[in-house]
Amino acid sequence: MKNIFSILKFTLLIVILFAVVYPLAVYGIAQFAPNQGKGETISVNGKVVGYQKIGQKFDKSNYFWGRPSAVDYNAAGSGGSNKAADNKEYLALVQKRIDTFLIVHPYLRKSEIPADMVTASGSGLDPNISPQGALIQVKRIAKERKLPEEKVKALVESKINTAVVGPSTVNVLELNVALDALK
Repeated sequence: MKNIFSILKFTLLIVILFAVVYPLAVYGIAQFAPNQGKGETISVNGKVVGYQKIGQKFDKSNYFWGRPSAVDYNAAGSGGSNKAADNKEYLALVQKRIDTFLIVHPYLRKSEIPADMVTASGSGLDPNISPQGALIQVKRIAKERKLPEEKVKALVESKINTAVVGPSTVNVLELNVALDALK
């Protein structure tokens, strides 16, 4: 009986610690984060169009495309494919993505496609692409939107986020919002 009482006290302590104290501590810390931990949204004309740090699907030819997603951009179930780089199914999927990309970008060679345009990120929700991934899409978008290539290229270059450590990136949602505002 003494052991059962000790176990019940310990269980109650753990429940209070992990179901009450820990969530309240995380919530309290989040209040000091940007936007109080609610995520950094991007708005157009007062309407939220997406989150800055969560990728979303753009598949229309008049928009810049982001990285492919192994979870179809579902933030509730983020994750990669968990397939090895030499897995036959994975290699077939990447080849299909390359073929599709080349159909829409006939002016490119396979060797010119950056890896981030045909491989999913570990989370499946990466909101960024490489500057090269954005720049190779300029010709298609300029043609679709009947804009000068130089103007679209200048827009991409203005949206490149240069990191102190790590590679430079372009946020696809921010780029597409700016693209819609381009005249």
